[in-house]
Amino acid sequence: MNISSNRVLSCLLLIFTSVCALAQSEIARTPSGRPDFNGNYDISSLTPFQRPAEYGDRLFLGEDEVEALRQREMNTRARDAEASDPDRGAPEAGGNIGSYNDFWFDRGNDGFTIEGQYRTSVLTYPENGRMPARTSEGQAKAEAAPKFAWPERDGAWWLETGDTPYDGPENQTLGVRCIYQGSASIPIRPLVYNNLKTIVQTDDYMMIYIEWMHWARIIRINDDSHNPRALATFDGDSIGRWEEDTLVVETVNFLDQPHQHAERTVVERFSPSGDGGLLYSFTVQDSDYTDSYAGELFWPKTDQIPYEYACHEGNYAMSATLIGARMREREQAETGDR
Repeated sequence: MNISSNRVLSCLLLIFTSVCALAQSEIARTPSGRPDFNGNYDISSLTPFQRPAEYGDRLFLGEDEVEALRQREMNTRARDAEASDPDRGAPEAGGNIGSYNDFWFDRGNDGFTIEGQYRTSVLTYPENGRMPARTSEGQAKAEAAPKFAWPERDGAWWLETGDTPYDGPENQTLGVRCIYQGSASIPIRPLVYNNLKTIVQTDDYMMIYIEWMHWARIIRINDDSHNPRALATFDGDSIGRWEEDTLVVETVNFLDQPHQHAERTVVERFSPSGDGGLLYSFTVQDSDYTDSYAGELFWPKTDQIPYEYACHEGNYAMSATLIGARMREREQAETGDR
Protein backbone atom coordinates (compact mmCIF):
# COMPACT_ATOMS: atom_id res chain seq x y z
CA MET A 1 0.00 0.00 0.00
CA ASN A 2 1.50 3.38 -1.00
CA ILE A 3 1.60 6.56 1.09
CA SER A 4 -1.40 8.06 -0.75
CA SER A 5 -3.53 5.00 -0.01
CA ASN A 6 -2.50 5.11 3.64
CA ARG A 7 -3.56 8.74 3.87
CA VAL A 8 -6.95 7.96 2.30
CA LEU A 9 -7.49 5.03 4.68
CA SER A 10 -6.49 7.17 7.68
CA CYS A 11 -8.93 9.89 6.61
CA LEU A 12 -11.75 7.38 6.24
CA LEU A 13 -11.05 5.91 9.67
CA LEU A 14 -10.96 9.39 11.17
CA ILE A 15 -14.29 10.30 9.56
CA PHE A 16 -15.89 7.02 10.71
CA THR A 17 -14.59 7.50 14.26
CA SER A 18 -15.85 11.10 14.31
CA VAL A 19 -19.32 10.07 13.09
CA CYS A 20 -19.55 7.32 15.73
CA ALA A 21 -18.40 9.71 18.44
CA LEU A 22 -20.98 12.28 17.30
CA ALA A 23 -23.75 9.64 17.36
CA GLN A 24 -22.72 8.63 20.87
CA SER A 25 -22.60 12.24 22.06
CA GLU A 26 -26.17 12.85 20.84
CA ILE A 27 -27.47 10.38 23.41
CA ALA A 28 -28.11 11.85 26.86
CA ARG A 29 -26.32 9.80 29.51
CA THR A 30 -26.40 9.36 33.27
CA PRO A 31 -23.28 10.03 35.37
CA SER A 32 -22.54 6.28 35.17
CA GLY A 33 -22.52 6.43 31.36
CA ARG A 34 -25.81 4.67 30.67
CA PRO A 35 -28.43 6.18 28.34
CA ASP A 36 -30.58 8.62 30.30
CA PHE A 37 -34.27 7.79 29.80
CA ASN A 38 -35.56 10.20 32.47
CA GLY A 39 -38.45 12.33 31.29
CA ASN A 40 -41.96 12.33 29.84
CA TYR A 41 -43.05 10.67 26.60
CA ASP A 42 -46.21 11.11 24.55
CA ILE A 43 -46.91 7.86 22.69
CA SER A 44 -50.29 8.89 21.23
CA SER A 45 -50.45 7.69 17.63
CA LEU A 46 -52.94 7.09 14.82
CA THR A 47 -51.08 3.89 13.96
CA PRO A 48 -53.35 1.00 15.03
CA PHE A 49 -52.17 -1.76 17.34
CA GLN A 50 -53.40 -4.45 14.94
CA ARG A 51 -52.97 -4.10 11.19
CA PRO A 52 -56.10 -3.62 9.07
CA ALA A 53 -56.68 -6.89 7.22
CA GLU A 54 -56.53 -5.24 3.78
CA TYR A 55 -52.81 -4.54 4.24
CA GLY A 56 -51.97 -8.24 4.60
CA ASP A 57 -48.29 -8.73 5.45
CA ARG A 58 -47.32 -5.20 4.39
CA LEU A 59 -45.36 -3.36 7.09
CA PHE A 60 -45.18 0.15 5.64
CA LEU A 61 -47.66 2.79 4.45
CA GLY A 62 -47.36 4.91 1.33
CA GLU A 63 -47.65 8.71 1.44
CA ASP A 64 -51.23 8.68 0.09
CA GLU A 65 -52.26 6.16 2.74
CA VAL A 66 -50.65 8.25 5.50
CA GLU A 67 -52.52 11.33 4.33
CA ALA A 68 -55.79 9.36 4.24
CA LEU A 69 -55.10 8.21 7.83
CA ARG A 70 -54.65 11.80 8.98
CA GLN A 71 -57.71 13.01 7.07
CA ARG A 72 -59.96 10.33 8.58
CA GLU A 73 -58.94 11.40 12.06
CA MET A 74 -59.44 15.10 11.36
CA ASN A 75 -62.88 14.41 9.86
CA THR A 76 -63.83 12.29 12.87
CA ARG A 77 -62.79 15.05 15.26
CA ALA A 78 -64.66 17.71 13.33
CA ARG A 79 -67.82 15.59 13.25
CA ASP A 80 -67.61 14.67 16.94
CA ALA A 81 -66.98 18.29 17.90
CA GLU A 82 -70.20 19.54 16.29
CA ALA A 83 -72.71 21.05 18.69
CA SER A 84 -75.60 18.78 19.60
CA ASP A 85 -79.12 19.73 18.58
CA PRO A 86 -80.81 21.09 21.73
CA ASP A 87 -84.22 20.10 20.31
CA ARG A 88 -83.35 16.49 19.64
CA GLY A 89 -85.54 13.80 21.15
CA ALA A 90 -84.62 10.96 23.47
CA PRO A 91 -82.37 8.25 22.01
CA GLU A 92 -83.97 5.06 20.75
CA ALA A 93 -84.57 2.55 23.52
CA GLY A 94 -81.60 0.19 23.71
CA GLY A 95 -79.64 2.31 21.22
CA ASN A 96 -75.99 3.30 21.44
CA ILE A 97 -75.69 6.61 23.28
CA GLY A 98 -71.97 6.88 22.65
CA SER A 99 -69.09 7.52 25.00
CA TYR A 100 -67.28 10.58 26.35
CA ASN A 101 -67.26 13.85 24.46
CA ASP A 102 -64.48 13.92 21.86
CA PHE A 103 -62.71 16.57 23.98
CA TRP A 104 -61.42 13.83 26.28
CA PHE A 105 -59.82 11.69 23.57
CA ASP A 106 -56.25 12.14 22.40
CA ARG A 107 -55.30 9.73 19.64
CA GLY A 108 -52.53 11.99 18.34
CA ASN A 109 -52.24 13.78 15.03
CA ASP A 110 -50.14 11.33 13.05
CA GLY A 111 -48.83 7.81 12.82
CA PHE A 112 -45.34 7.06 14.10
CA THR A 113 -42.30 6.44 11.93
CA ILE A 114 -39.27 4.22 12.42
CA GLU A 115 -36.26 4.97 10.22
CA GLY A 116 -38.43 7.45 8.33
CA GLN A 117 -41.16 4.98 7.35
CA TYR A 118 -44.77 4.93 8.53
CA ARG A 119 -46.02 1.62 9.89
CA THR A 120 -49.27 -0.16 9.12
CA SER A 121 -49.51 -1.36 12.74
CA VAL A 122 -47.69 -1.56 16.05
CA LEU A 123 -47.69 -5.35 15.78
CA THR A 124 -44.94 -6.74 13.56
CA TYR A 125 -45.40 -10.45 14.36
CA PRO A 126 -47.31 -12.52 13.33
CA GLU A 127 -46.49 -11.35 9.83
CA ASN A 128 -50.06 -10.17 9.21
CA GLY A 129 -49.76 -7.75 12.14
CA ARG A 130 -52.77 -9.24 13.94
CA MET A 131 -53.14 -10.98 17.28
CA PRO A 132 -52.86 -14.77 17.10
CA ALA A 133 -55.89 -16.88 17.94
CA ARG A 134 -56.57 -17.88 21.52
CA THR A 135 -56.13 -21.45 22.63
CA SER A 136 -59.25 -23.27 23.80
CA GLU A 137 -58.11 -22.75 27.39
CA GLY A 138 -57.43 -19.07 26.72
CA GLN A 139 -60.85 -18.61 25.14
CA ALA A 140 -62.56 -20.25 28.12
CA LYS A 141 -60.63 -17.96 30.49
CA ALA A 142 -61.63 -14.87 28.50
CA GLU A 143 -65.30 -15.86 28.50
CA ALA A 144 -65.24 -16.44 32.27
CA ALA A 145 -63.54 -13.13 33.09
CA PRO A 146 -65.59 -10.16 34.34
CA LYS A 147 -66.81 -7.97 31.49
CA PHE A 148 -68.07 -4.47 31.03
CA ALA A 149 -71.70 -5.56 30.95
CA TRP A 150 -74.03 -3.49 28.78
CA PRO A 151 -77.74 -4.24 29.43
CA GLU A 152 -78.86 -6.96 27.05
CA ARG A 153 -82.51 -5.96 27.30
CA ASP A 154 -84.94 -4.17 29.60
CA GLY A 155 -85.54 -5.38 33.11
CA ALA A 156 -83.38 -7.46 35.44
CA TRP A 157 -82.45 -9.90 32.66
CA TRP A 158 -79.68 -11.48 34.79
CA LEU A 159 -82.31 -12.98 37.10
CA GLU A 160 -83.44 -15.13 34.17
CA THR A 161 -80.03 -16.01 32.69
CA GLY A 162 -78.23 -16.69 35.97
CA ASP A 163 -75.50 -14.18 35.12
CA THR A 164 -74.08 -12.05 37.94
CA PRO A 165 -72.78 -8.85 36.28
CA TYR A 166 -74.03 -6.53 39.01
CA ASP A 167 -73.78 -8.55 42.23
CA GLY A 168 -70.94 -6.41 43.53
CA PRO A 169 -67.76 -4.54 42.58
CA GLU A 170 -65.87 -7.84 42.25
CA ASN A 171 -68.06 -8.74 39.26
CA GLN A 172 -66.82 -5.73 37.32
CA THR A 173 -63.62 -5.47 35.28
CA LEU A 174 -60.39 -4.30 36.91
CA GLY A 175 -60.62 -1.11 34.85
CA VAL A 176 -64.14 -0.27 36.00
CA ARG A 177 -62.97 -0.93 39.57
CA CYS A 178 -60.12 1.58 39.04
CA ILE A 179 -57.49 -1.04 39.86
CA TYR A 180 -55.50 -1.79 36.69
CA GLN A 181 -55.53 -1.19 32.94
CA GLY A 182 -53.52 -4.01 31.41
CA SER A 183 -53.47 -2.78 27.80
CA ALA A 184 -51.85 0.47 28.96
CA SER A 185 -49.25 -1.13 31.21
CA ILE A 186 -47.42 -4.09 29.63
CA PRO A 187 -46.71 -4.31 26.82
CA ILE A 188 -47.22 -0.55 26.49
CA ARG A 189 -49.17 0.70 23.48
CA PRO A 190 -51.03 3.81 22.29
CA LEU A 191 -54.67 4.00 23.34
CA VAL A 192 -57.51 6.48 22.87
CA TYR A 193 -56.33 8.69 25.75
CA ASN A 194 -53.86 8.96 28.64
CA ASN A 195 -50.82 8.27 26.49
CA LEU A 196 -48.25 10.17 28.55
CA LYS A 197 -45.60 8.00 30.22
CA THR A 198 -43.01 9.16 32.75
CA ILE A 199 -39.67 7.42 33.31
CA VAL A 200 -37.59 7.92 36.45
CA GLN A 201 -34.26 6.10 36.22
CA THR A 202 -31.37 5.36 38.56
CA ASP A 203 -28.50 2.91 38.22
CA ASP A 204 -30.49 0.22 40.03
CA TYR A 205 -34.13 0.90 39.11
CA MET A 206 -36.33 2.29 36.38
CA MET A 207 -39.88 3.40 37.14
CA ILE A 208 -42.46 3.81 34.37
CA TYR A 209 -45.51 5.77 35.45
CA ILE A 210 -48.58 4.63 33.52
CA GLU A 211 -51.05 7.51 33.49
CA TRP A 212 -54.08 5.31 32.85
CA MET A 213 -54.94 3.90 36.28
CA HIS A 214 -52.22 5.62 38.33
CA TRP A 215 -49.91 2.60 37.96
CA ALA A 216 -46.14 2.68 38.53
CA ARG A 217 -44.08 -0.16 37.10
CA ILE A 218 -40.83 -0.76 38.99
CA ILE A 219 -38.01 -2.46 37.06
CA ARG A 220 -35.01 -3.77 38.96
CA ILE A 221 -31.82 -3.42 36.92
CA ASN A 222 -29.21 -6.20 36.99
CA ASP A 223 -30.97 -8.20 39.71
CA ASP A 224 -29.99 -11.86 39.89
CA SER A 225 -33.42 -13.48 39.94
CA HIS A 226 -37.16 -12.90 39.80
CA ASN A 227 -39.39 -12.86 42.85
CA PRO A 228 -41.19 -16.13 43.63
CA ARG A 229 -44.41 -16.91 41.79
CA ALA A 230 -46.38 -16.48 45.02
CA LEU A 231 -45.67 -12.72 44.77
CA ALA A 232 -47.23 -12.38 41.31
CA THR A 233 -48.85 -9.03 40.43
CA PHE A 234 -51.01 -7.66 37.62
CA ASP A 235 -47.98 -6.11 35.87
CA GLY A 236 -45.64 -8.97 36.74
CA ASP A 237 -42.09 -8.92 38.10
CA SER A 238 -39.61 -7.03 35.89
CA ILE A 239 -35.82 -7.32 35.74
CA GLY A 240 -33.71 -5.25 33.35
CA ARG A 241 -30.21 -5.77 31.96
CA TRP A 242 -28.10 -3.60 29.70
CA GLU A 243 -27.06 -4.83 26.26
CA GLU A 244 -24.78 -1.97 25.21
CA ASP A 245 -27.18 1.05 25.07
CA THR A 246 -30.40 -0.99 25.10
CA LEU A 247 -32.20 -1.85 28.32
CA VAL A 248 -33.74 -5.31 27.96
CA VAL A 249 -36.55 -5.98 30.45
CA GLU A 250 -37.94 -9.46 31.13
CA THR A 251 -41.23 -9.71 33.03
CA VAL A 252 -42.84 -12.85 34.46
CA ASN A 253 -45.22 -13.75 37.32
CA PHE A 254 -48.40 -12.08 36.09
CA LEU A 255 -51.92 -12.15 37.48
CA ASP A 256 -54.85 -11.93 35.06
CA GLN A 257 -57.40 -11.58 37.86
CA PRO A 258 -57.02 -11.58 41.64
CA HIS A 259 -55.51 -14.97 42.58
CA GLN A 260 -55.47 -16.08 38.91
CA HIS A 261 -51.93 -16.66 37.65
CA ALA A 262 -51.01 -16.17 33.99
CA GLU A 263 -48.36 -18.15 32.13
CA ARG A 264 -46.86 -15.18 30.31
CA THR A 265 -43.41 -13.75 29.61
CA VAL A 266 -42.90 -10.28 28.17
CA VAL A 267 -39.52 -9.07 26.90
CA GLU A 268 -39.27 -5.32 26.25
CA ARG A 269 -36.37 -3.37 24.73
CA PHE A 270 -35.78 0.35 25.37
CA SER A 271 -33.26 1.91 22.97
CA PRO A 272 -32.29 5.61 22.81
CA SER A 273 -32.51 7.76 19.69
CA GLY A 274 -30.48 10.86 18.92
CA ASP A 275 -33.45 13.22 19.32
CA GLY A 276 -34.09 12.13 22.91
CA GLY A 277 -36.91 9.71 22.13
CA LEU A 278 -37.00 5.95 22.58
CA LEU A 279 -37.50 2.99 20.31
CA TYR A 280 -39.69 0.58 22.28
CA SER A 281 -40.20 -3.02 21.21
CA PHE A 282 -41.76 -6.06 22.86
CA THR A 283 -42.26 -9.81 22.44
CA VAL A 284 -44.94 -11.70 24.35
CA GLN A 285 -45.11 -15.44 25.02
CA ASP A 286 -48.56 -16.23 26.44
CA SER A 287 -50.02 -19.68 26.97
CA ASP A 288 -53.50 -18.28 26.26
CA TYR A 289 -52.52 -17.76 22.59
CA THR A 290 -51.52 -20.17 19.84
CA ASP A 291 -48.43 -18.14 18.94
CA SER A 292 -46.25 -15.37 20.33
CA TYR A 293 -46.75 -11.75 19.23
CA ALA A 294 -44.36 -8.82 18.92
CA GLY A 295 -44.35 -5.14 18.01
CA GLU A 296 -42.50 -1.85 18.17
CA LEU A 297 -43.22 1.86 18.26
CA PHE A 298 -41.44 5.15 18.76
CA TRP A 299 -41.77 7.14 22.01
CA PRO A 300 -41.27 10.89 21.37
CA LYS A 301 -40.04 13.03 24.26
CA THR A 302 -42.46 15.74 25.41
CA ASP A 303 -42.48 18.71 27.78
CA GLN A 304 -46.07 17.87 28.77
CA ILE A 305 -46.68 16.37 32.21
CA PRO A 306 -49.26 13.73 33.18
CA TYR A 307 -52.04 14.58 35.59
CA GLU A 308 -53.25 12.13 38.21
CA TYR A 309 -55.85 9.79 36.71
CA ALA A 310 -57.84 9.82 39.98
CA CYS A 311 -60.27 7.19 38.78
CA HIS A 312 -62.28 7.08 42.02
CA GLU A 313 -62.28 10.81 42.72
CA GLY A 314 -65.90 11.96 42.41
CA ASN A 315 -66.72 8.77 40.53
CA TYR A 316 -70.25 7.62 41.31
CA ALA A 317 -70.41 5.09 38.48
CA MET A 318 -69.85 1.99 40.60
CA SER A 319 -72.43 2.81 43.29
CA ALA A 320 -74.90 4.07 40.65
CA THR A 321 -74.52 0.85 38.65
CA LEU A 322 -75.23 -1.35 41.66
CA ILE A 323 -78.10 0.86 42.88
CA GLY A 324 -79.65 0.75 39.40
CA ALA A 325 -79.42 -3.04 39.34
CA ARG A 326 -81.18 -3.32 42.72
CA MET A 327 -83.91 -0.97 41.50
CA ARG A 328 -84.50 -3.09 38.39
CA GLU A 329 -84.67 -6.24 40.51
CA ARG A 330 -87.23 -4.58 42.83
CA GLU A 331 -89.32 -3.34 39.88
CA GLN A 332 -89.32 -6.78 38.29
CA ALA A 333 -90.37 -8.40 41.56
CA GLU A 334 -93.19 -5.89 42.03
CA THR A 335 -94.60 -6.33 38.54
CA GLY A 336 -94.30 -10.11 38.70
CA ASP A 337 -92.46 -10.34 35.38
CA ARG A 338 -90.30 -13.13 36.69
